[in-house]
Amino acid sequence: MTLPPAHPCSAADNLRAAVALLQALQRRGLRRLVLCPGSRSGPLAVAAGLLERRAPDGVGLDLHTAVDERSAAFLALGLGRADGLAAAVVTTSGTAVANLLPAAVEADHGAIPLLLLTADRPQRLKGCGANQTVNQERFLEPSARRCLSGDPLGLAAMEPAALEALAARAWGASHGSPPGPVHLNLPLEEPLHGSLDDLEQLAQALQAQRPAAPLAPPAAAVAAPSAEPSPLDPGRPGAVVVGPWRGTLADLPAFAEALRRWQAATGWPVLADGLSGLRGWPGLQLVHGYDLLLAEGHGLPAAPQLLRLGPMPASRRLQQWIATCPGPQLLISEADPRNLDAGASVSQRCPLGLVGWLQAQPPLPDQPSAASLAWAQPWHRADAAAQAQLDPALAGGTSEPAIARALSRLLPPGLPVMLASSSPVRDWETFAAPEAPQRPLLSFRGASGIDGTLSLAAGLAFGCGALVLVTGDLALLHDSNGWLWRQQLVDRGVRLTVVLIDNGGGGIFEQLPIRADGPLDFERLFAMPQAVDQLALAQAHGVPARRLADLEALSEGLRWALPQPLALLELRTDRQADARLRQDLRRRMAALHGGPHGD
Repeated sequence: MTLPPAHPCSAADNLRAAVALLQALQRRGLRRLVLCPGSRSGPLAVAAGLLERRAPDGVGLDLHTAVDERSAAFLALGLGRADGLAAAVVTTSGTAVANLLPAAVEADHGAIPLLLLTADRPQRLKGCGANQTVNQERFLEPSARRCLSGDPLGLAAMEPAALEALAARAWGASHGSPPGPVHLNLPLEEPLHGSLDDLEQLAQALQAQRPAAPLAPPAAAVAAPSAEPSPLDPGRPGAVVVGPWRGTLADLPAFAEALRRWQAATGWPVLADGLSGLRGWPGLQLVHGYDLLLAEGHGLPAAPQLLRLGPMPASRRLQQWIATCPGPQLLISEADPRNLDAGASVSQRCPLGLVGWLQAQPPLPDQPSAASLAWAQPWHRADAAAQAQLDPALAGGTSEPAIARALSRLLPPGLPVMLASSSPVRDWETFAAPEAPQRPLLSFRGASGIDGTLSLAAGLAFGCGALVLVTGDLALLHDSNGWLWRQQLVDRGVRLTVVLIDNGGGGIFEQLPIRADGPLDFERLFAMPQAVDQLALAQAHGVPARRLADLEALSEGLRWALPQPLALLELRTDRQADARLRQDLRRRMAALHGGPHGD
């Protein structure tokens, strides 16, 4: 069978089209691009390189390069989480596109904007055995907000207005409600690689361009106030449960102020997940140790009514307690209008965000009712008693709970911290010190995977300027290619400190009721310890690393690590002993208070 004729174009035509597409995205807000190697994506790579030096508004693209597409996508995800603006990833065709799926899944579930630009063969080469030609346009469909394509004849066949419209659709879909990943599949016809004269002419043309004003972002759709009256009565007792924050870091202060106003008017206890960003926030009185207070066998009374903010916190005990609350439950979501009620216990859902919802409500009471204060007081008393016991209970050893508590105190105020999924995020939620200063606390709990942990942290570090990652050994090893970001961290003057808690395998599984003697090989089937020297692996990438003897060495270790562009601190723990410690602490804390309304 004879193939259809190729669309007549030149390498210069492909390059001009690639530049036009990226410029159209820049006018809408694109500032960061992560480039992976490839030939089919050559015009996009050259365009990104030219625009790194000269953008329409006079500011060049912030260009990162990566040899691993999976790490590249997670880096872009971290960049987008930092400020709420999508970063773009450019890959070549074929299996390179498949490597973007894990990050697309997390972006989807975590409501994080992300642009995935993939080069492809033109349609005429599909389904005929052409090299490196796969159905890549469908790889990301289950997770993408939109899957968009360039002209099937090739990018060079598109008029400037069509390229502008394609960029507008991609950017708008990625920053919609909720934000998320958009796949932009871009066929490119050969020839792909222009001459030196082509490059010089285009570079000169870009230099001569008059800077164009960035386009104003499309007006956000303002949701009308809910027609339903609120099911909550602020004059009666109740409680607030706050899950992980999904808005931008810039929007968090307004959210915290709205919650402070609610608590000042109602007196309700606030049970705030560590990832809410509210721990240590001035003016808020939080219940920090709810995971301990809700230990099995020492149930607490159900709240008469619940205000739930955002996704469900990680604590299973809190989730179970929420399910026992028979009164009205209002769930208010931020930047994510999807159903977040996994327990199916909510009476009413509101996607306005807390600030918008409060604006639509009648005036709040001037002060809490006596009944509400009486109901809340035992919660705070029980939490204080539990917190007072935790320090002596955790003294004298290097356990995972003790590390979380120590880090929450030792790290500088305001320094962002990323917690890897699995044990680190749960231990911080339960054992972080209540008097620890407020700081941005981040994790990627949309799909709760350990994929891309180090690259996510690098992306956040680029976006925030400095970051501390707290991770387990398997999560770090799963993304060991993330160490390749070292030189780019150095070049940009960014600081990333990695605190590794090495417990020789999957410590989270020690908390499941499956370890037993006999035929079950728990180590092989679940823990899966790896014989890898993590310090040597980091040092092979040029990353300075230290193994700390015990928790007492952590303060000095942080003084050494925090000023460096990238450094690794390792603490070793016993995962079996830590699992027993967590169980013992829950029994002791519950027995200590017998529940806030107990004897």
